[in-house]
Amino acid sequence: MLVSQTKLSVILRDAKNPFGLQLQVRQREFPPIRSMLFQHLTGAAQCIYNWQMNPSLPIFREPSGIEKIFNRSFGFLVGLGLGFSHNYLLQVRGRKTGKLYSTPIDLLKRNGKRYLVAPRGRTQWVRNAEAAGEITLKKGSNRQKFRLLPIPDAEKPEILKAYLDNFKREVQRYFPVPAGSPLEAFAELTSSYPAFELLPD
Repeated sequence: MLVSQTKLSVILRDAKNPFGLQLQVRQREFPPIRSMLFQHLTGAAQCIYNWQMNPSLPIFREPSGIEKIFNRSFGFLVGLGLGFSHNYLLQVRGRKTGKLYSTPIDLLKRNGKRYLVAPRGRTQWVRNAEAAGEITLKKGSNRQKFRLLPIPDAEKPEILKAYLDNFKREVQRYFPVPAGSPLEAFAELTSSYPAFELLPD
């Protein structure tokens, strides 16, 4: 179902959603300069509406155009060595093309181990990494290869909770439960979020 401009302000104002989104857009004509903003607000409202109608999570959550641009720009900076200590540029070979693809990630370090979580679900980097069996993490001039050990669903709740609690500013919008939720809240989410332990190659 498509969200009309008429419904946009109602959905954004009244939707009981897990993201705490509190926006209102009046029903009126949007001049050309605001067309892109309106499109993204409409997309956000559509996601909220769909979530209300069907709270099950999709297999893959497609990034918006703005998010794609941000990821490219931020990935470039991380590749130069900038960013927080948990920011790395993940590099992996395409499973069909053999081309090297890169994307910025938040690396979870817990009890002396390294973990990758895919907050958008089964993204292209996840599928490529599963096919290749290895990835490279790059930051500045430092590169290190890792083998991937998939985390069983039974062990994921603890990893997902730690991931969301540590990186809530970056990834809260991809989770239907808020950061700080009890461990039990993540039990039904495990199949929607691929997670891996990284083993030094």
